[in-house]
Amino acid sequence: MMFNIASVKIHPVIFPCQFTEEKLGQAEKTELDAHLENLLCRAESTKQNTERILKQTEVLLQPNPNVRIEEFLYEKLEKKVPSRMNNHETLGQSMIESGNEFGPGTAYGNALIKCGETEKQIGGAEREFIQSAAVNFLTPFRNFLEGDYKTILKERKLLQVKRLDLDAAKTRLKKARVGDARAVAEQDLRMSQSEFDRQAEITRLLLEGVSSTHAHHLRCLNDFVEAQTIYYAQSYQYMVDLQKQLGSFPSTFSSNNNQSAGCSGGASISVPTIAVSASLPSPSAGRGSTGFSELRSSSGSRKARVLYDYDAAGSSELSLLADEVIMVSSVPGMDSDWLMGERGSQKGKVPITYLELLN
Repeated sequence: MMFNIASVKIHPVIFPCQFTEEKLGQAEKTELDAHLENLLCRAESTKQNTERILKQTEVLLQPNPNVRIEEFLYEKLEKKVPSRMNNHETLGQSMIESGNEFGPGTAYGNALIKCGETEKQIGGAEREFIQSAAVNFLTPFRNFLEGDYKTILKERKLLQVKRLDLDAAKTRLKKARVGDARAVAEQDLRMSQSEFDRQAEITRLLLEGVSSTHAHHLRCLNDFVEAQTIYYAQSYQYMVDLQKQLGSFPSTFSSNNNQSAGCSGGASISVPTIAVSASLPSPSAGRGSTGFSELRSSSGSRKARVLYDYDAAGSSELSLLADEVIMVSSVPGMDSDWLMGERGSQKGKVPITYLELLN
């Protein structure tokens, strides 16, 4: 029985031989057209840059690598990630607990509680930003890498197989000497060329779809920027509101700290005044600054509402509670930052930064 080996394709043998001979320069290699080569380069560049952006965005949203690994494992196991407080929420909780321990009625304790509540608000805004970024930015990028690009890669590998098949058919045609063998080789070449052209067209169409991917990622980028803008705007507004609640630290805090530091033998500690942007209203602006000047130039007294709690640093001062109403008057020779306060039979110096004159 005669067996025509020329009519049989032995791909597992032909492909490695063809590939090896191409590398050694001993076989012909069909080059892809320039347009297809450019599309392949652009797809590879898109894949590499998408991976880089995705990685750095994940680092931005979750700086802790251990937590990122944990979230990745939960995702692969298709389990819900356990809820945990972020850094702002943890700090806020610590401040609130400390403020309650010091006492909400004290100036320091009350300020800690207000700061803690603001930190929790910022933590909530951060959580919303991360969730929005994950859905509208990270997920589309992952879908491209795990879906569209893998399809492109699969078709690209198949195109490589068809090219090797085509070049092997060309080599067989060159080596064919007998008429029947040459006719079979020519038919084999025509089939290989047709399969290669069809696969090249499929690959080209997929690669041209990368332009649509760029347009989609551009929309995702706009969503990410918008989410980030909202997050920073909320955080900024929360801090502005907090500054308005706390007000400026009075200059008397420095002297109070100096006195307490002197008792313990330590170095003096001064508390700096919080600088507020010129575009923002000063917490004490418009609160009767003209009224204070008129009061100091007269010998009368006026009612004033206390804005914040104040603990007296000495027997000459009067402790204050927020929202209470006291009588204040000016005493000749007294520092311009102070007034004489009266609450019933109690009398003592009070800082004007803690007061709002009433009509």
